Amino acid sequence: MWIDGAAENRVNRITSRVMAIPHGASLLGRPPATSHAEIERAAFGLFAQRGFDGTTLDAIAGEVGISRRTLLRYFDSKNDIPWGRFVETLDGFRATLAAMPADLPLYEAVHTAVLAFNRFDLDAHPSHRERMQLILTTPTLQAHSVLRYGEWRRVIAEYVALRLDLRPDDLLPCTVGQVSLALTLSAYTHWLDRPDLALHDLLDTAMAGLRSYLGSP
Repeated sequence: MWIDGAAENRVNRITSRVMAIPHGASLLGRPPATSHAEIERAAFGLFAQRGFDGTTLDAIAGEVGISRRTLLRYFDSKNDIPWGRFVETLDGFRATLAAMPADLPLYEAVHTAVLAFNRFDLDAHPSHRERMQLILTTPTLQAHSVLRYGEWRRVIAEYVALRLDLRPDDLLPCTVGQVSLALTLSAYTHWLDRPDLALHDLLDTAMAGLRSYLGSP
């Protein structure tokens, strides 16, 4: 990505401010008896032992010490658990894009927002690598993943449409969403194959390709 020093500092300040936005409460009403994080840790422990397909919702609920009905208040299905609190992360993605300076070139804004979206706590459990390994390599998750990818692309398409006075379903916003997803997944696939490489660097290099689509002639 090609950004001068002043613009880079400005974008870093904006990104840091947006990343501090809280994701909100886990549930409406009374405090939860457990948490999304507890369920995810228990689920990934069972996935490692039994495989994703061999792990049931009842087994996950039993591991946490809650009922299946309670578990489904946190996650709509087993397929949603590897994605974590995806709706909240998309809200953060929208906020990051909305905070981009209006005078920042469009390809740089999308590039910077995608990098911010893909920053994760290195000490998280389950780790981000575990999540992505499961999401990208489990055949029974692929249909569900298509839905999640579509929601992610839509966030980008809506932002591009707003910047260019187009509709989100017009060709260019849709193309930018599709291309951004392809570039991001390429970086992730390479990262899973090469754990010695830094994900942020791979994403930065891959997303630089957006300039070909959105840069000035």
